Order: sequence, then C-alpha cells, then structure tokens
Amino acid sequence: MSDTRSTDSFSFAMGEFDATFPLDRRYAKNHMWAKCIGTAESAADATWRFGLTAYAVRLLQDVYFLDWEVDAPESVQQRQMIGAIESKKAESDLYAPVTGTLSAINEHVLADPSLINADPYGAGWMIELAVANDDTTALLVPDQYAQHLTEAWEIAQRTIKGQANF
Repeated sequence: MSDTRSTDSFSFAMGEFDATFPLDRRYAKNHMWAKCIGTAESAADATWRFGLTAYAVRLLQDVYFLDWEVDAPESVQQRQMIGAIESKKAESDLYAPVTGTLSAINEHVLADPSLINADPYGAGWMIELAVANDDTTALLVPDQYAQHLTEAWEIAQRTIKGQANF
C-alpha cells in the first residue's frame, strides 16, 4: 500500500504486484488515465485520450471483450455508461470519466482488447474526448490519484477477502 516515484512515473504496490502510473497524465476516480493530446477546434476545448490504468488492468486481469454503447461524434456526460468490458475476472460497465464529445474510439483495441493488457498507457488507449477546459476538474493529478489508490486498494482487499470466505 505504498508508492514509489521516479522522474517519469510512480508505482503502487498491489500485494506482490507493482502497478506503474505515468506522471504526465491525469487520472479519473474510475481508474482511467487521461492525457491531453491537443487543442480542439475551439481554443477553450482540448482533446483528451483515455484508457484503463495499470490498477484497473491488474484487477480485471486478461481483458478479452470490449463493447461501446456510443459512437463518435456523440456528447457524453460524466458518469454516463459508454460501454462494457469483460475479462477473466469480471464484467464491468464503462463510464465516461468527464463530460465531453466522443471524438474517437481506438478501433485496434476494439478488434483486439488484449492490447489493454499488454500496453495500457500506449496502444491500449480506448477513447478520445473533446473536453471543455473547465470540465477536466474531476481529473486527479498524480499525487491525488496515489491517495485515491490507497483508499481504493483497502476496499478492493476487503472485497477480495470477502469473496475468498465463501
């Protein structure tokens, strides 16, 4: 339940596994990373790329199916269900991390969801959203996300232990 830092990332211990998180991104509480990749048509908007963090990938284990409920370009609201993901360990709905306009879906990940497992911060990105600058306030800076991980990991461990007691 500790984190260590390098100049470009921090690590979070999840039992015997260390999950790594780049410092050049922001993070959503639903364990998606966000990276600004450019400005949109309006200078007040930016395009953000989103994917699952190493924490989410570790808990899911072996993602093998991904389905989207929305298509580009479509407006989405923060916490709106946008799709579903299936893995060895779980089936989960995916929710928009912020309000914006879905501008792209990574077709490579749709065709081969295992890219999420292999390269979550690179080729495994999932969606791009055009977001008004004031709609990114829900995204956490790395230090805030590290604190959120500590709290989330405590809950996850209780859940895992509870499941093991059946």
